[in-house]
Amino acid sequence: MEAITGSYITAFLLGLFSTVHCLAMCGSVIGALTLSLPVEVRESQRKMLPYVFNYNLGRILSYTMAGAIVGLLSSPLATIDGHTFLRYLSIVVMIGMGLYLAGWFPKFAKMESLGAPIWRWLQPIGQKFLPVKAFSQAFWLGMVWGWLPCGLVYAALAVAATVGDPVKASLVMLSFGLGTLPAVMGAGMFTGLLASLARAKHMRKIAGVSIIVMALMTLLLPHQHMAEQHDIEFHHINDEATK
Repeated sequence: MEAITGSYITAFLLGLFSTVHCLAMCGSVIGALTLSLPVEVRESQRKMLPYVFNYNLGRILSYTMAGAIVGLLSSPLATIDGHTFLRYLSIVVMIGMGLYLAGWFPKFAKMESLGAPIWRWLQPIGQKFLPVKAFSQAFWLGMVWGWLPCGLVYAALAVAATVGDPVKASLVMLSFGLGTLPAVMGAGMFTGLLASLARAKHMRKIAGVSIIVMALMTLLLPHQHMAEQHDIEFHHINDEATK
């Protein structure tokens, strides 16, 4: 249980520390979505808030679905050796993302092209919900938006894969989505101000270094790793006993 809780916390902090990337990448998206709203809605933050909330509700639900898929695919590796591999892979991806955010590893951006085929298929579907005139349109548009290729999402999915269970992996991605919520909700309400912060180089470096430190802490916490191994071994033995 401690190991799984650690994965939830890691995913949440990953989302929280990724604020500047979320603003740089998703800020323009949600800004465009906001501009598609009727003028009377855009002129009132009170009226705009439910639309922005529904965008993000759909986006986070897509993250949760992606987590369930990754958890299902990684479940055959729910052994000590398989988990060790996935754990180190997630750490490498997190460090790569941190270096990319800080501006020290620009080639990591190529990783974001992994989801391009899915996005090319989904993007025309999302355009059908524009212009947004109802909360339901905002929600479904957010569902499509959640599959936008993003290195940070992939880093979170790498963490989700380490739990080796669809339900728990979906909760890991839910935690990640909640971590991104303050930044992306804020981008919808205060696009100009927060976008200028996202462009500040020192802010990107702080975020990148924070993710690298978090990855290294995950690597250097032997007690958490031992707990993870014990949990996996215990569940594996139980599964074998029930067959």
